[in-house]
Amino acid sequence: MDTEQLNVKNRKMRVCVATCNRADYSKLAPVMFALRDDPDMELQVVVMGSHLIDDYGSTYRMIQQDEFEVDGFLHTIVRGEDEASMAESVGLALVKLPDVLVRLKPDLLIVHGDRFDALSLATCAALMNVRILHIEGGEVSGTIDDSIRHSITKLSHYHACCTDRARRRLLSMCEDNDHILLAGCPTYDKLLSCNEKNYDNVLSKWVGEGVKPKDFIIALQHPVTTDIKGSLKMFDLMLDALLEFNVKTLVLFPNIDAGSKEMTRMIRLRGLEHHPNFSLAKHVPYDQFIILLANTGCLIGNSSAGIREAGAFGTPVINLGNRQIGREAGENVLHVRDADTKGKILHAVNLQFQKQFPCSYIYGDGHAVQRIMKFIHKIKNDLEKPIQKSFIFPPMKDTVSQDIDHILETQSALAVDLGGTNLRVAIVSQQGEILHKMSELTPATYEQRMDLLVRMLVEATSKAVELSCRILGIGISTGGRVNPHEGMVLHSTKILEEWSSIDLRTPISNKFHLPVWVENDGNCAALGERKFGKGVGSEDFITLIVGTGIGGGIVLNNELVHGANFCAAELGHITVSMDGPDCMCGSSGCVESYASGIALQREAKKLHDADELLVPGVHLREGEEVTGKHVIQAAQLGNKKAEKVVETACEALGLAVCTLLHTVNPSHIILCGHLAPHYVDGVREVIQRRALPSAASSIQIMVSDLEEPALLGAASIVLEYATRRIY
Repeated sequence: MDTEQLNVKNRKMRVCVATCNRADYSKLAPVMFALRDDPDMELQVVVMGSHLIDDYGSTYRMIQQDEFEVDGFLHTIVRGEDEASMAESVGLALVKLPDVLVRLKPDLLIVHGDRFDALSLATCAALMNVRILHIEGGEVSGTIDDSIRHSITKLSHYHACCTDRARRRLLSMCEDNDHILLAGCPTYDKLLSCNEKNYDNVLSKWVGEGVKPKDFIIALQHPVTTDIKGSLKMFDLMLDALLEFNVKTLVLFPNIDAGSKEMTRMIRLRGLEHHPNFSLAKHVPYDQFIILLANTGCLIGNSSAGIREAGAFGTPVINLGNRQIGREAGENVLHVRDADTKGKILHAVNLQFQKQFPCSYIYGDGHAVQRIMKFIHKIKNDLEKPIQKSFIFPPMKDTVSQDIDHILETQSALAVDLGGTNLRVAIVSQQGEILHKMSELTPATYEQRMDLLVRMLVEATSKAVELSCRILGIGISTGGRVNPHEGMVLHSTKILEEWSSIDLRTPISNKFHLPVWVENDGNCAALGERKFGKGVGSEDFITLIVGTGIGGGIVLNNELVHGANFCAAELGHITVSMDGPDCMCGSSGCVESYASGIALQREAKKLHDADELLVPGVHLREGEEVTGKHVIQAAQLGNKKAEKVVETACEALGLAVCTLLHTVNPSHIILCGHLAPHYVDGVREVIQRRALPSAASSIQIMVSDLEEPALLGAASIVLEYATRRIY
């Protein structure tokens, strides 16, 4: 590198932007305008690739219309539109580009995306020690584009990515965190400021006179170079489905990848250019394309525009095949991964057409160019530093997706609630509907318990087939201290004997070949309320279960609190008396020893043994065991001693709640379990007497509306992790 290159502080920074096709120009143009207007920058423009081919719209004219001075036109495409011509085009570009870079001597080359032309640019610049800024790296789309994109990433020195997931992928690919900018997509700067309501002329020009918003479809499908035969079949089926659907349709011609010539031939053979419902276009200017996108009833195909830009308008999208399957998508996108029949595609069109989804801004907030320009100024300060890259390797998570096959069945979870009294198994839909439920008494021993659980799960899986349910996994709610990461029950009280150091996940997962999640029953109740009940929309609340025992779950900042060794939210063992009755945990004075079903049963037996329980209206059949429900019935019918038992239970539970208010300060506390309705008024009264006024005035004490909060919570774990994921 010569002295002039190094002494950049005394001159403008030379930034070369190379654009290869209509798609990358829409992303690069906003940055080019900003560079042209920056007094510290000298913009250099190289135009190449399909920009210069008439069959693809001669889109170099857009660049001229935007009044950019072009420093080089390079004819780099070898025609043929097959795999060999793509490889030859890369080679031809590598032959021509060095002369241009030698002449322009750029300090920085800006390359976009994942096209084979961009790979030529990055390869040439890297070999010639020109720093490279790669825009939109770190994304996953599911085809050969991934290999090209990630290759460009490894050749590039700086990265401006669009999403946090893309940023983390770049980190996992060993890129330097200091050289990564989370900018957002530059097109969003224009997209979010456009007036999509100004559509009359645009719709008339491209779709037809008199066409109204949402009354037409945009079809935009590109060949998949790793499966040309399959992508051609899919394109053929898509055209057949659109012809049968019979609404106005704008078909945009595919890009120049291998297979595009055959796709164009399919369009011609059907005579779509003469069909009254079809309009064809080689290219639509970007500002008009986004107006069409905002107003279409549906976009179908495999273009990234459906994943990226369409979400900003809530436009319904049908993504066919694997080409975009790995990209982050909003709920407006319906994937038809195996688009192998016309009927399946037509079903997807019927599902999506003219829907309106919430707008999502996964890929930008309208300020990307401002961030990128600031980043380029930072790069200017790095130009005298060595060009060699450094590397780090962090972990990464997988992405998620939605598939049409999942929608055709009811996505469901098998939920288990293993309590001290009953063992329940249910099939729960994604909407929280219990489609089928079974209940048995909980066996006394470990072996009996596991045998019964397996039998009930086998029966439930058979029932799921009858109900056309796709079982995504098994969620198990159980009493005891649970390590949810390992699926282990660590310890349990005497309510569940032989239930310590139990691996629940492994045997159940091995038996049913499904993912299994295990969680404490109190925590599950909290998760059930957060997903389906009175915790929806609340970031800070506590669920308190009053049943056979007492448990609960704490949600703070929308996260379940487990504690250092999974002992958080053992709410039944809050001490409310220094010398109270013995508790099943081995201690004494716990709220569970006063207010649980077992505690009420103990007091009911005492009254019954003293012949002080039964009053008119309370009946005990021969051989029937005395339980807590009898003391509650007696209290309701005026039995003073039974009233005292219930009042003591309410006082103890109220004191425990006061402790929680003063410790955690939640927005509300949800009482669950069969005893909750009998305690709620008494607890409220205790809070008014015993809690700090500031805590008492703001807290809401409410009773759950959910029939089975722990079951629903166990199901919610499965549904949160497994839905929108393809297995």
